[in-house]
Amino acid sequence: MMINDRITILGAGTIGMSWAALFLASGRQVTVCDPAADIESKMLSFIDSAKASLTALGWEHAGSSARLKFDCNPESAVRDALFIQESIPERLELKHQLYQAIEPHLTEGTVVATSTSGLQLSQLQLGFNNPTPLILAHPFNPPHLIPLVELMGNANTSQTLLKSAELFYQSIGKQTIRLQREIPGHIANRLQAALWRESIHLLKEGVASLEDIDKAVAYGPGLRWATLGPNTLFHLGGGEAGIAGFCQHLAAPFQSWMDDLGAPNLDSETIQLLIQSMAKINQKTSSDEMRQRRDQLLVEFLQSVQALETQ
Repeated sequence: MMINDRITILGAGTIGMSWAALFLASGRQVTVCDPAADIESKMLSFIDSAKASLTALGWEHAGSSARLKFDCNPESAVRDALFIQESIPERLELKHQLYQAIEPHLTEGTVVATSTSGLQLSQLQLGFNNPTPLILAHPFNPPHLIPLVELMGNANTSQTLLKSAELFYQSIGKQTIRLQREIPGHIANRLQAALWRESIHLLKEGVASLEDIDKAVAYGPGLRWATLGPNTLFHLGGGEAGIAGFCQHLAAPFQSWMDDLGAPNLDSETIQLLIQSMAKINQKTSSDEMRQRRDQLLVEFLQSVQALETQ
């Protein structure tokens, strides 16, 4: 039996279905637990839509639902699981209720990995009598394509289970990073929030259209960031002196830009501006077309990375 062969998905929204599609593509047995009446048709449709991308990335069982089961009862859904990926809505009381319901039915040694995008592990652990199986394992959407998984445990976490989960994620192509301490939003979402905040500020100040702001990221720094990340790239930009040389030449202007960054509020007026601006983009390109382009470009980029790594 392969590592973590029997997996249960608790909560099959966008993230949960994406996780399930990847786990199935890797040949695992997957039980999906979600209260939605149409979850089976939605899940099968998602698997079909993800098939081409997962096939292109080399997953032998992409598009297969042969090892897929459904169980609307969380207690029975987790009984035989060796690994549980929890992706229910971001409401602490809901997660606590779920944890209290499933804890008596967990197999010893089973990991409970929460996909929470912002809740803190110490808060979530209060839903368990014995929180040792619970780890933070935050993916990036869509997790069947984006490799990043942010992992965290603490003094109340089984370090053995945390390491087991890390090895499991790495075995299915994930790039795992560790949070050394708790912080709201973890790492990547805070970086996203910083960039989004400034993009909203530029929009509200009339500096550029939403479309051009997105292009500035997608065709500029976003391309570079996808290769090595901002700090390493600035180090390379410093020439032989590295990050020291970069700071020597550009610390002052960067500080002036940092000091001038905006701090908009996501109030109703700002949200309406975003909606109206996005509607103009949607007049040119539908959301479905954007989604297809996103997935196609992600697959092509990941294929290029795979090719480089095998050279």
